[in-house]
Amino acid sequence: MTHHDPDGTIGVALLGFGFAGHTFHAPFITTTPGLRLRVVASSQTARVTAAYPDVRVVASALDAIGADDVSLVVIATPNDSHASLAEAALRAGRHVVVDKPFTITLEEARGVVRTAEAAGRLLSVYQNRRFDGDFIGVRQAVEAGTIGEVVEYRSEIGRWRPQVRDRWRERTGPGAGLWYDLGPHLVDQAVALFGVPDTVEAALRVQRPGGQVDDWFHVRLDYPTRQVLLTSSMLAADAPLRFLVRGTGGSLTKGGMDQQERRLMAGERPGQADWGVDPEPLLVLREGEEPLRVPVPPGDYGRYYAAMRDAIRAGGPPPVSPAEALTVMAIIEAGIQSSETRRAVPLTG
Repeated sequence: MTHHDPDGTIGVALLGFGFAGHTFHAPFITTTPGLRLRVVASSQTARVTAAYPDVRVVASALDAIGADDVSLVVIATPNDSHASLAEAALRAGRHVVVDKPFTITLEEARGVVRTAEAAGRLLSVYQNRRFDGDFIGVRQAVEAGTIGEVVEYRSEIGRWRPQVRDRWRERTGPGAGLWYDLGPHLVDQAVALFGVPDTVEAALRVQRPGGQVDDWFHVRLDYPTRQVLLTSSMLAADAPLRFLVRGTGGSLTKGGMDQQERRLMAGERPGQADWGVDPEPLLVLREGEEPLRVPVPPGDYGRYYAAMRDAIRAGGPPPVSPAEALTVMAIIEAGIQSSETRRAVPLTG
C-alpha cells in the first residue's frame, strides 16, 4: 500500500540524480508543499548528500521503490530503463512520474499504462515545458482567438552545441538523439494545443562532424485545417523564434527561451519572487497595425508537481494523462518510421 504521513505528506523516491534528476526534479519535489523527498537511488552519494543532507541515498532503484515511507516514485534514469522501472514501481503500489520520453517504444508505453490501470495507481509523464512561460502565453492567445483560427504553428528550440559530447544522449543506443530528447517536449505542447494529428512526416538527421545520433529534426504534423512544424538544431548560432503562429486574423511570434532551465543549471532554486519571469513579450502582428506586445505569464515547473500532489490526494487526473503520454509516444515512433521511409506516416488509434 502507499504510505502517507498523518499530515498528508507524500513521500517521494527519486530514481537517478543525473542531469534530469538533479536539475529538473529534485528542486521542485523539495519545494512543493506536501511532497517530501525521502530517498534517492544514485551512485553519486556525495553529490546527493551535499545538495539534500536529509535524504537517504541507496544504490539500488528497487530498494528505493520498496522503501515503506514512499508513495510516489519519480523515474529520471536513462531512457532505456524507464519502462522496466515504471512497471516495478506500479507493481509495488506506488504512483509514478516518468521523465520524458515516457519509454523507447509505443508498445512499451502501452504495457506501462496497462500495469498502472491494473494497479489502480496514478501514472504521469513529466512534461515540464507545458509550464514554460512562453508556451503558456502562446496557449492563452491561441485559446482566446487572438489571431483567429490557427492555420500554421511553428515551434523551434535551437542551440549552438557544435561539439559532440560523450554522454548517453549523444551516443548510439536506444532512446538517444535529439528527437527523443527535445521532440517529446515540442510534440506534447502541440498535442496539448491541437490534439492528435492525422499524419506525421519527419526528417531526422546527423549534422555535426562525429555525430552518432540525430542532432537535427524537422517534423510536420498534419491536421485537417492546420500545419504544425516542430524543429530543432544543435548548430543554431542564430537566435531562432521560439514560436511563430499564423492565423486567419494575424500572427504571433515569441523570441527567446523560457529562463527556468538556465537558472536551474546555474544552481538557483525555485521560489524567488521573479521565478519564471520572461522579459521578452509575445508579439501580435496584424497588417497595418503596430505590433502588440503582450507580456507572457511567469513559467513554473513546480505547477506540475503541485498538480501531481493534488491528484494523489484527491484521486483526480494527473497533470499529464496516460492517454496524452501514449499520443506523444505514437508521434515519436511515427517520426522515426517516417524519417526512415521518407514517407508521411498515418497515426492510427
